[in-house]
Amino acid sequence: MLPLFQQGMEAIFTFQILGLIFFGTVVGIIFGAIPGLTATMAVALFLPITYTLGATAGIALLVALYIGGVSGGLISAILLKIPGTPASVATVFDGGPMMEKGEGAKALGVGIFYSFVGTMLSIVALIFIAPTLAKIALAFGPHEYFAIAIFSLTLIVSLATGSMVKGLFSGLLGFAFSTVGIAPVDAVQRFTLGLTELNGGFDILPVLIGLFAISEIIKVAEEVKTETHVSISIVKLKGFGFSIKEFFEQGWNMIRSALIGTGIGILPGIGSGTSNIVSYMVAKKQSKHPEKFGTGVIDGIVASETAACSSVGGAMIPLLTLGIPGDTVTAMLLGGFMIHGIQPGPLLFISQGPLVYSIFIAMVVSAFIMLFAELYGVRVFVKLLDIPKHILLPIILVLCFVGAFGLGNRIFDVGVIVFFGLLGYGFVKFGVPQTPFIIGLILGPMAETNLRRGLMLSDNNFMDFLTKPIAGTFLGLAAASVVWHVVQAHRAKPAAKV
Repeated sequence: MLPLFQQGMEAIFTFQILGLIFFGTVVGIIFGAIPGLTATMAVALFLPITYTLGATAGIALLVALYIGGVSGGLISAILLKIPGTPASVATVFDGGPMMEKGEGAKALGVGIFYSFVGTMLSIVALIFIAPTLAKIALAFGPHEYFAIAIFSLTLIVSLATGSMVKGLFSGLLGFAFSTVGIAPVDAVQRFTLGLTELNGGFDILPVLIGLFAISEIIKVAEEVKTETHVSISIVKLKGFGFSIKEFFEQGWNMIRSALIGTGIGILPGIGSGTSNIVSYMVAKKQSKHPEKFGTGVIDGIVASETAACSSVGGAMIPLLTLGIPGDTVTAMLLGGFMIHGIQPGPLLFISQGPLVYSIFIAMVVSAFIMLFAELYGVRVFVKLLDIPKHILLPIILVLCFVGAFGLGNRIFDVGVIVFFGLLGYGFVKFGVPQTPFIIGLILGPMAETNLRRGLMLSDNNFMDFLTKPIAGTFLGLAAASVVWHVVQAHRAKPAAKV
């Protein structure tokens, strides 16, 4: 492990890559701080740029954007009472009231510090859990990978959305789009409509840009007409604004929130948008004074920000060890790996060991840059919140089109991002979650290929998928998660009527 750490540090500590990490972290914070511009959009926008960089430099840039984007949402959550990203929704509950009471500086200090702590704790978990899990995953065959793919999708459908029907529809639609192109085993053309551009299926990058960035731009543009300007009070930070005593008082809250964030981050497709709210509710339940939550106490900010940023390292664990994205941003990162011809999974730790540890080091460096950039650059970020959306959105839209075209020099890809942008906007309008779609698109080839390989090995006997211990366990868990969600939804109906 130590030689790999040394190689990782040698790869990261160059002027080019350190500059990219600094740039990515700051830009990520900006995208997180401005409501409507999420970490997902930041990574989608910069994905094409990584094509011209090496694998280490490109992935380091994307990881920095991820870390900065998740943390940056706390700035607008506290100053404007508008969460910059879904990861900062629960930060508003106590950050807003603290700002109103004149404790905005303290709220920002607490949020910034515990964002850093949550990120660092999750990176430590990633460093120790991922290699061990990768070793276990080396024993997996086609039966196990098929079962994991199905389990991941059912978990997303049943836990990440309010409506299981809409979630299932989204995931199955993603699976359907993944079948376009030449079949993985017998090379038969499917659903190409006579277009040679579709022989290789839909390129993941234009799909990601369209589904998340373009649809988000359309949604935010729709709200610009009704947008009201909110004046922001400039706050002066002196240190982090809290005492050593308060730090020790929040010790258990911090550890518990980090565990919740990392654990939820590991579950495919859920991520920081859920973990911050879950952590906040747990902190409120466990508190001796739950009535104070929502009135402006640091407990709520500690729980929300620690959990949200802990999800970053947690979401990277299934990505690196199994090739399954933990959330929407790691789905983008998977696209970054594919651009450089790298397939994440257990073999990554053997074939690309130095790269993996370079990612670990890049995340640590980005976390420290995030801490100091937010602490000393709050005034700059506050001014950026005043940029009119009617200026910002067209610039981002043009960059999305240029990035999609530049990847393969095909006008067809521009059409793809328009198509999936409109599809994503339709998802938003009808309340259909986007995450199951993109995970279904990514897991589709993995599930289909391993299903067919497994059937070939077992002479078309599907019972082998159920009798093999690991595969049977994951398929059982998949069925259990669906049944559990159906039961919960059935119980909730009478309560909703009351």
